Amino acid sequence: MTNANQFPFAFNADKMRDMFKMPELDKMFEQMQVPNFDMDAMVKAQQKNIQALVEANQAAMSGYQEIYRRQTALVEKQMAKAKDQISDLQSQPMSAEGSSKNLEDLKSTLDQLSSDLQEMSEMAQKANTQALDIVRTRFEEGLQEFKAAADKAAR
Repeated sequence: MTNANQFPFAFNADKMRDMFKMPELDKMFEQMQVPNFDMDAMVKAQQKNIQALVEANQAAMSGYQEIYRRQTALVEKQMAKAKDQISDLQSQPMSAEGSSKNLEDLKSTLDQLSSDLQEMSEMAQKANTQALDIVRTRFEEGLQEFKAAADKAAR
């Protein structure tokens, strides 16, 4: 007879946690014995791959953070400049000279904006290139490791 106070589908947190435990790669593959295959080298290569991806993401994030800081500084600078220009416009009477000066200010602002956008583009390209270089380097190392393993297995 079962205890009426006990829920028939009791939840056991320990059993649930054990179900979702991640296996350790090196121990999981110990049971698999493949002739002429270095499982340790494969596990180390995968660890290197993951490390390279982490480094690439860190490089990209660092570059993107720098872009964000620069954009923030530029917006603050441009907002202060716009405020000053609006103040100047409000204090000047409408005249041909004033209009000419305003057009020159506008041209200068647009030139600066173009320069700032070019700078942002170069910063983004640099961040992406650094991240890609890390991944490319690891890929090339992985190819060399694979060739060395294949040569070793062929002997």
